[in-house]
Amino acid sequence: MSSLNLDDFTDLIERPDGGVRRDAEARRERQIVPPGSLGRLDDLGEWLAAAQSAVPVRPIEHPRVVLFAGDHGVAELDVSARPAGTADQLVRAVLEGASPAAVLARRLGVPLRVVDMALDCEPEGLPAEVVRHRVRRGSGRIDVEDALTLEEAEAAFRAGVAVADEEADSGTDLVVLGDISVGGTTAAAVLVAALCGTDASVVTGRGGRAIDDLAWMRKCAAVRDALRRARPVLGDQLLLLATVGGADLAAMTGFLLQSAVRKMPVILDGVVSAACALVGQRVAFRAPDWWLAGQNSGEPAQAKALDRMALEPLLDHGVTVGEGAGALLALPLVQAAAALAADLPETPSPETKPEPEDAEDSEGSEGSAEDE
Repeated sequence: MSSLNLDDFTDLIERPDGGVRRDAEARRERQIVPPGSLGRLDDLGEWLAAAQSAVPVRPIEHPRVVLFAGDHGVAELDVSARPAGTADQLVRAVLEGASPAAVLARRLGVPLRVVDMALDCEPEGLPAEVVRHRVRRGSGRIDVEDALTLEEAEAAFRAGVAVADEEADSGTDLVVLGDISVGGTTAAAVLVAALCGTDASVVTGRGGRAIDDLAWMRKCAAVRDALRRARPVLGDQLLLLATVGGADLAAMTGFLLQSAVRKMPVILDGVVSAACALVGQRVAFRAPDWWLAGQNSGEPAQAKALDRMALEPLLDHGVTVGEGAGALLALPLVQAAAALAADLPETPSPETKPEPEDAEDSEGSEGSAEDE
């Protein structure tokens, strides 16, 4: 039995401050640009004010990209365009600044952190700060075996909680959350299908690098078989992550929930982060109030998960590369919303409206005539 009680998160997580949001809405109505004319930027600014409990909203000054990495045994079935066990190559590209996410993060001036949870490689080949939270080497093949033991799932979940605490304690004021994995979208599809009560074909997409029809059919079969193993454990979210998730997904779920506890907003990237968020919602129903959907990746499981959480993507550019790249594109939009909410001047009230410059001169002229 696990010593971790996920029910505690229900009591620990509060909604963003509703009173502050109403104050932010009232301030927005007084600004010189008509309310609603900035579209979703109005709503984003008010959401940020509530999350920060501050009016006017503070600028986003210390964002951070956090990427959880792992290999999934189900990739052995050729359900991914990448060979099984090669996620470490993607991690090295990120660390060397040669991936889309690394390029965008560098251009935007956002620090990027990679957390290895279950890469299928020797840990000595990666920096110590990347591998220090690793739970195991690769996750199990979820169509025929558990991804993790319950103890490993708990360790991964606690690692995610610890990373969230580290970020909050260091002053991070918004996180862009993503994954680096091979086979991760298959595990994510299983979680979404299980929690939404849908069939495998409804949630199975073509992954970050689009697979052909034969690979898609293999992926559907893997999701179907894993879904049969997931349904009996739906009542226990940690056991669900152990059965059909993976160390990286368990860690992301812990990270999301603890971020909500610490009142640290998170922008979700693609289907993997959306699936973990859906598990988090099942644990604590108020948690999604702290998350934004950065983009629509086109994965059907992501759309299903976001719809269940009532989260509308900020962007729809079809970015499927993963690694938080799509969510990073949404970051300037969120920063712009904060700047507009804080810096747009308010319309002067009638009581404080200045007198016309010639009014005083007119009165002075009349006075001179009377004197004469």
